[in-house]
Amino acid sequence: MNAVDVAVRLSVFKTYKNFVGGKFPRSESGRVYEVSSAKGQWLANAPRSSRKDARDAVVAARKAFGGWSGATAYNRGQILYRVAEMLEGRREQYALEVAEAEGLSRGKAAAQVDAAIDRWVWYAGWTDKIAQVAGGANPVAGPYFNLSTPEPTGVVAVLAPQKSSLLGLVSVLAPVIATGNTAVVVTSEDRPLPALSLGEVLATSDVPGGTVNVLSGRTAEIAPTLAAHMDVNAIDLTGAPADLAAELEAAAADNLKRVLRPGADDWSADPGTARLTAFLETKTVWHPTGPLGAGGSSY
Repeated sequence: MNAVDVAVRLSVFKTYKNFVGGKFPRSESGRVYEVSSAKGQWLANAPRSSRKDARDAVVAARKAFGGWSGATAYNRGQILYRVAEMLEGRREQYALEVAEAEGLSRGKAAAQVDAAIDRWVWYAGWTDKIAQVAGGANPVAGPYFNLSTPEPTGVVAVLAPQKSSLLGLVSVLAPVIATGNTAVVVTSEDRPLPALSLGEVLATSDVPGGTVNVLSGRTAEIAPTLAAHMDVNAIDLTGAPADLAAELEAAAADNLKRVLRPGADDWSADPGTARLTAFLETKTVWHPTGPLGAGGSSY
């Protein structure tokens, strides 16, 4: 037996980074903070994102918006399904991360991961159907076609749930991008690791860079920058405590952002379509009808 056989091997600890613009940068400030398990055991250091990190993420999301919103709904559905496929392939890794973050048994954590995978599939199936539900032809008085169609709002800041580190995160993120928006996600403050790892899945799932940007850190430090940012079109306050939510809602009023207020969400319940329509705008088009040559066209 040689020295190699008896040597004690040191573990290789994972370095967690933000996910911005399809890349994995550290916080520009160089800061990190300690993340512990539900039992108080140190797990890793996570980036403590700054206000500049938030602004950089908004720039990346805005740059990606045209391409993502302009993709066909069918193509977006294919990409969301690909995310589910990739997450399925790393199921054991995520089950361990969720178990440590939330203090669950491996079996219960695996069930949470399975539900998160199924949720990606659910929203993948809705990408090319929500227009029929949220849009339609409107009866009007006069010789016109009047058609309403849903369009994405734009860049959406998402404050992820604080306690549900993966299923809750997917439940608030997937409907935002399914409908053509781009997202800047602020992870759970105390349980950020599954969300940061999700960035690795998104990076290998054909999701265009900048479509989803993931920042970890102190919610109260990052969120005000996003709420007041004039290039953010909407904000989901799910992960904000009540006092901070009121402050963010006031800041969001400066450019008339859409605001989704936090509620008592049951992430295991049927998600329905409420979150799909939360960040959609309605475009209504009037078109004259009548015989050709009389100022209109017939279909």
